[in-house]
Amino acid sequence: MPEFKQTPLPFRLPARWAWAEPWLLGIFRWRYIRFATVGASGTAVNILVLYVMQEWLLPLVLVDPALRLSVALGCAIAVATVNNFAWNSLWTWADRLTDQPDARLAVDAATAKRFLKYALSCWLGIVIQYGLTLFLTAYMYYLLANVVSILMASVSNYLTNDWWTFRHKPVVPRE
Repeated sequence: MPEFKQTPLPFRLPARWAWAEPWLLGIFRWRYIRFATVGASGTAVNILVLYVMQEWLLPLVLVDPALRLSVALGCAIAVATVNNFAWNSLWTWADRLTDQPDARLAVDAATAKRFLKYALSCWLGIVIQYGLTLFLTAYMYYLLANVVSILMASVSNYLTNDWWTFRHKPVVPRE
């Protein structure tokens, strides 16, 4: 999938912040929009799986509500993580993976390694969201603190995945 042309920032940075412009351009380019869209779909998948497991499936086998919620939440997070990894491989960073679409999600060592990196990146984002929410609640309403933390964690997840999980490998010319 071809990259879209980067556009300048919709605002001017002060001269002392000029060094941040390339970084900000990278954040606001189209790939980040695709990443955010995948994240939104993952949130919907998470909520759907959590609800179905908690309300319909697990009550048939688990009596303890706390255990049921823990199992349902674990399943929801796992399914959403796999969903997001698949869509990010097929869409967000497809141009950085092989030209063969089937290989983007092949059952092979390269895909398993990418998935492990992706899962670790997600956990980093969760830690950032949790810690930042607790920190910011001293300064603002807890729901607003959580939204700010989610946005910051999404930027962290994007950068980690862009620089590590789906790193652009330089093309080595064939002789």
